Amino acid sequence: MFENLWVEKYRPGTLGEMVLTSTNRTLLDECVSSSTIPNMMLCGKPGIGKTSLAKIIVKDILECQYIYINASDENGIDTVRTKITNFSVTKSIDGNIKVIILDEVDGLTMDAQRALRNIMEEHTKYVRFVLTANFHHRVIPAVQSRCQSIDLTPNITDYLARCKYILDQEGVEYQSDDLDRIRVHYPDLRKATNELQKQSPGGVLNIVDQQTYETYAGNILKLLISGKVMKIRRNVIESEHVFGGDYISLLRSIFNAIDTQIVNDQCKSECMLIVGEYIYRTAFVADQEINFYTCMLAISKSITSSR
Repeated sequence: MFENLWVEKYRPGTLGEMVLTSTNRTLLDECVSSSTIPNMMLCGKPGIGKTSLAKIIVKDILECQYIYINASDENGIDTVRTKITNFSVTKSIDGNIKVIILDEVDGLTMDAQRALRNIMEEHTKYVRFVLTANFHHRVIPAVQSRCQSIDLTPNITDYLARCKYILDQEGVEYQSDDLDRIRVHYPDLRKATNELQKQSPGGVLNIVDQQTYETYAGNILKLLISGKVMKIRRNVIESEHVFGGDYISLLRSIFNAIDTQIVNDQCKSECMLIVGEYIYRTAFVADQEINFYTCMLAISKSITSSR
C-alpha cells in the first residue's frame, strides 16, 4: 500500500533498521538481552525516528501489551486519570510488563504532567513508560528525572548513508555533490526522504544547490531594499522550480542575506527577528507561499521605517 510513498516504505520496522549512534544502539541491545526497559524519554527534532523506535520497542523488542497515546491530541489531565491510570493498575495477561507510549509528551498540560509523575512512580512493578518529545525542556523536571533521556539525533555520516541506501534501493542516479546537498535537512530523515523522492523525477536526483538558494535570496533582498516588494510574489511563484518550492530553506537563506547585505544594525536585527518568527510559523500555516510573502511585507515595512 505504501510502495509509492518512500517515507512509509523506508520507515524503520525493526531495531536493525533504525539509524542510531553507537551509544544508543548499545543501550537498546542491552534492552533486547534483558527483555525489559527502564522508563524512557526519546528526545530530538522531528523526523529522526522517535515514534518509530517507541513502536519497535513494544512490538519487536518486548512483544508486550501496550497502549499508544498521542499526547498532543489527548493532552488533558482526564487522559492521565482515566486512560493511563486504568491501564497501569492491572497486570498484563502474560505476566510481563506493559508499556504506555506517550507520543509528544511535551504537548501535555502542566496539570497532566504533574499527575503523570505520580503514576510513573506508583506502578513501576507492572508498567513502563516510553515518552517522546520534540522539546524536552517543555517536560517538567519531575517527569524527566523518572526517565532515561535518549537523544536520537543521528550522526551526519549515518544520516547520509541512509539517504544513499534509499536512492540505491530505488535505482536513482545521483552524484556525490547531489547527496551532500541533502545535508540542509539534517537531522530530519523524514524530511530528507520526502525531498529525495520529490527531487528524483525520471530516476535522476536533482537537489537544488545551496548556492542557488543564496543567490536567489540575495536577489529578493535587493528588491526589498529598493522598495519593489510588490514584484516579489509573482517572481517567487514563477520561480518555484529554481528553489524547489522549499520556502523554509529560502527563508533561511534570506536570513543569511540580511546579515550580509543590511548595514544598519538596528534594521538588521529587526529583520532577522521577523524571519525567525516566520520560519517558526511555517510549522502551522496552511499555505507556505502566503506565509513567505507576508514575511517579505513585514521586512519591507521594517526597512522603510528605518530610513
